[in-house]
Amino acid sequence: MSRGRFITFEGGEGGGKTTQIARLKAALEARGIVVLHTREPGGTEGAEEIRHLLVTGDPGRWDPVTEALLNFAGRRDHVERKIHPALTAGTWVLCDRFADSTRAYQGYGHGMDDDDIESLYRVAVGNLVPDLTLILDLPVEQGLHRAVHQRGGSEDRYERMDKDFHQRLRDGFLDIARRDPKRCTIIDASLEMDAVTKAIFKAVRDRLDLDLS
Repeated sequence: MSRGRFITFEGGEGGGKTTQIARLKAALEARGIVVLHTREPGGTEGAEEIRHLLVTGDPGRWDPVTEALLNFAGRRDHVERKIHPALTAGTWVLCDRFADSTRAYQGYGHGMDDDDIESLYRVAVGNLVPDLTLILDLPVEQGLHRAVHQRGGSEDRYERMDKDFHQRLRDGFLDIARRDPKRCTIIDASLEMDAVTKAIFKAVRDRLDLDLS
């Protein structure tokens, strides 16, 4: 049995990742591919408990290093209990956020040293790297406006951080894509929903040699 593919969706707040993951999942399943849709922070019972610590409460609840440690603790459990077994079984994994979010949020956004983040990655994740990372990019104000109307509930800790933080976040994701162009594709998430889906399907075709049209 061949290994499954690992596709991650990244970007700032309000980029429409949930909708686009659902559309890609449906298109892959229509072609007989077994797909797992998961998310970070979260994805397993233990990691979901850590998620609650990260996405609720006061914006200043944690310092950057503590945030990164919490993220990687959840990620370790997620990778070992869910992602690795799925990929080994031939399942395609679509993940709403992965380690690039730690690089962007705690690194570019909050100023944590990139070498320290990469050290945590090696310990917690090892050699696992996404086959394709789709970065859904849009202007900060547009993304925050969408997020306020989409999210609801108490998981708004990051949305309540200041605009400068979110601009650093956006710039960070774009820099991640620039530094790793073979893995990352930038998707213009400010476009109409169907146009975004079309761009994602094109990226899957071009990068993973799978035509979804």
